[in-house]
Amino acid sequence: MSKNSVLKGVFLVGLGATSYGMLATFVKLAYKENFTTAEVTSSQFILGILGILIINAFQKFKKKEEVVKATPKNIMHLMLAGTSLGMTSVFYYLAVKYIPVSIGIVLLMQTVWMGVLLEWFLDKKAPSLQKVISVGVVLLGTALATNLFSKSIALDWRGIMWGVLAAASFTTTMFTANRIALGISSAQRSLYMLLGGAVIVFGFSIATQVTPFNLGIFVKWGIVLALFGTIIPPMLMNAGFPYTGIGLGSIVSSLELPVSVMMAFMILNETVVFSQWVGIILIILAIVIMNIQWPRKI
Repeated sequence: MSKNSVLKGVFLVGLGATSYGMLATFVKLAYKENFTTAEVTSSQFILGILGILIINAFQKFKKKEEVVKATPKNIMHLMLAGTSLGMTSVFYYLAVKYIPVSIGIVLLMQTVWMGVLLEWFLDKKAPSLQKVISVGVVLLGTALATNLFSKSIALDWRGIMWGVLAAASFTTTMFTANRIALGISSAQRSLYMLLGGAVIVFGFSIATQVTPFNLGIFVKWGIVLALFGTIIPPMLMNAGFPYTGIGLGSIVSSLELPVSVMMAFMILNETVVFSQWVGIILIILAIVIMNIQWPRKI
């Protein structure tokens, strides 16, 4: 593969990760305007599904040829996988309701060691020393990034709980997304996973929305949330990963972490101390260690 193709892939994955990194700050701003978690998630998924439908229609028109269609089995599997996507959104948005965005994104990044455990469980193969070291670095980085060693900080246990649950469901999403219905277009895969996620989101909304639904969310924040949460990132990352490969792509996608913290620092005026930045750097370093190809001794 040419150098230009790899650079193109890095640019696409990096842009997608940056979009994801901005998302929690927009959610927090919506909360400040008294919109509920149900309103935020519902508007994001409804407008996201409409956007992906338009993209699917455009691709079919542009190609002017028969597009490989998802089979009923593909659709069922993708929608089941999409339920974890819906749970990730609900859990993550609940988390940042109780804790700072800079802490919430660090908890979400626990997918690094959760993914290692899930791979061990599914493939029945013990993790390599490289992965074990990465997990250790992630845990140390998390302790620093969440200011665990500081006696002056008191985090709401509800935010911690929802953040860990978001990481667990996101880990499931990543595994299923890379193993299910790979023969159809990324736009179709995104659509059916969003439909599966919508079932969870709408169920959560019906169960928790006790006030009249504020339709203003669709105009005020829904479009932004749909673009940066459900349309732009998956499309860019699905387009970029074939050029970068899983290893380099995972490293580049870790940009989501510093971007999210920077957005919270600059726009939400959240306090981020030096030790937290050290922790964030350690987590990114762990992702690099896990995905880099070390030279083998002959």
